[in-house]
Amino acid sequence: MQFQSKACCSRPPVVLAGGYNYTPKGTYTTYSGLKTYETGPKTSTRGILFIYDIFGLYIQTLRGADILSTGYPSPLPLDNSGTYRVFMPDFFSSHPADIANYPPKTPNQFSYITSFMTGPADPAKTLPLIPSLVAELKEKNPEIESWAILGFCWGGKIAALSSQEGSLFKASAQAHPSLLDTEDATKIVIPHVVLPSNDEVPEIMEEWVKELMKSSPKSYSETFTDQVHGWMTSRADFENQHNFEEYLRGYRIVRAFFDEHM
Repeated sequence: MQFQSKACCSRPPVVLAGGYNYTPKGTYTTYSGLKTYETGPKTSTRGILFIYDIFGLYIQTLRGADILSTGYPSPLPLDNSGTYRVFMPDFFSSHPADIANYPPKTPNQFSYITSFMTGPADPAKTLPLIPSLVAELKEKNPEIESWAILGFCWGGKIAALSSQEGSLFKASAQAHPSLLDTEDATKIVIPHVVLPSNDEVPEIMEEWVKELMKSSPKSYSETFTDQVHGWMTSRADFENQHNFEEYLRGYRIVRAFFDEHM
């Protein structure tokens, strides 16, 4: 049975005061017909396919990709051995979930969210795009020798389903997951890190992680008990120092995990 995080479809993203003064470090390229945010040194030999949350190319999410690529503001290595080339395809074609409907209060808003989650955000529509997308990424970036996948919220479902037998990736990760199905965890065969928030249902999450550790013993999980669903992407609150530090710590955990398994 699949469980969707309630917070995924109710909690609005964080709109930072003053529009937030951050200039993304990457550029946009087209891969497999998808506008893709690309960041990190072109000399990197490791690549990450980054699957955003339902709010798409949000500023906090773009900054997360930049952090993931180089580790900044963590100490950097002297060469490119600790860097990644990160690719974030715009699967929603610049039409992510409309923040005007969050939190939903009217029948039309609830209807909109249901339609979005069963339409553009239906994993069954995104998952078939992954093989051809990765093939083109590999063709156009031959210097990259190994690949990982990282997903957030509904994107975590894509990451989990892409981590099964015949996976194109050496490691995978997800944070504040939604659309959880324990059966997915039983089929994961590559090292996988999952970082739940305090909004995920503990009983469901515990069972999922239990099965994950059986199928992929090199995996890792840590619950961020005082963070909300989305704290590493569109719901990241940079104006709260502790929340910002936990945002950074989440990316450090993912990078350290990929460093170990790629």
